[in-house]
Amino acid sequence: MTERKVILLVEDNPDDEKLILMALQKGNITNEIVVARDGQEALEKLLGAPGKPPITPTVVLLDLHLPKIDGLEVLKKLRGSDKTKHLPVVMLTSSDEEGDRVRSYDLGANSYVCKPVDFGAFAGAVNQLGLYWLLLNRPAP
Repeated sequence: MTERKVILLVEDNPDDEKLILMALQKGNITNEIVVARDGQEALEKLLGAPGKPPITPTVVLLDLHLPKIDGLEVLKKLRGSDKTKHLPVVMLTSSDEEGDRVRSYDLGANSYVCKPVDFGAFAGAVNQLGLYWLLLNRPAP
């Protein structure tokens, strides 16, 4: 039996969410995609909450600027938990600030990708992310 590969998309902008989902679909990535729309919801999905067991996605696509708990704090909490410390996390953000990139990597991000403005480039980038993390990458046991 093949393990179910799930993508957790953490994105608060409905337009970006729609574009990411369309880009994944356009790239024939048919895996289940779970969406969290703020940092608190992401942590509840990944670490569990009362009455809700945690999910274990293959990869997390994490926006930087989120309501309630920002992406950097989410990343910090994920790396601080034995359950999620090896979980692949890709920062998928519109910020190209050097400080954001450095802080993301300092906190344990596996990758940092800026959202391209052009949809064709955006779709290509998201498709490549999906293919790499779902098909090529071998996760920690």
